[in-house]
Amino acid sequence: MKIRPIHQDDIPAILDLMELGAPYVRARTSSDYWLYANLFSTTCLVADYNGQLLGAIIAFCSQDHPENLYIQDVITDPDHRRQGISTALLQAVRDAGRRFGCQRLYLTSEPDNSAAHGTWTNMGFINVPGDHIVNGVEIISDYKGAGKHRAVYELRLHNTAVN
Repeated sequence: MKIRPIHQDDIPAILDLMELGAPYVRARTSSDYWLYANLFSTTCLVADYNGQLLGAIIAFCSQDHPENLYIQDVITDPDHRRQGISTALLQAVRDAGRRFGCQRLYLTSEPDNSAAHGTWTNMGFINVPGDHIVNGVEIISDYKGAGKHRAVYELRLHNTAVN
């Protein structure tokens, strides 16, 4: 398996892959993925095995706070989960963040996405304190707008070693 930047030719496969992530991951438009491939390819990556996309990660360095790198989506093909694909993608983005001088990675997750919670915490992400708890996960109310409650996770880069 090779972790590599998204290419324009990957867009149809990425759209199909993202559809498999419902209800937690929602596919963007093909125009969005074109932008990711052409403007953000150092942090928008795919896991490729002999031409088959097994996973993808979409992440961006903040323009307003360049010390932050935000992870928008992480998806692994359901037939290939629990094989280290999400971990490899997260490590590649973490390493890119370090190269860019970022101080932290952060992401948000749906309050009931317990599989994601396990992945984030196993990778060393900390669940940021919220204003209430759902199934042991700290949740911030209205984080992404009215009624859009999210668990927020962060990984401080200056305290973690590159594997």
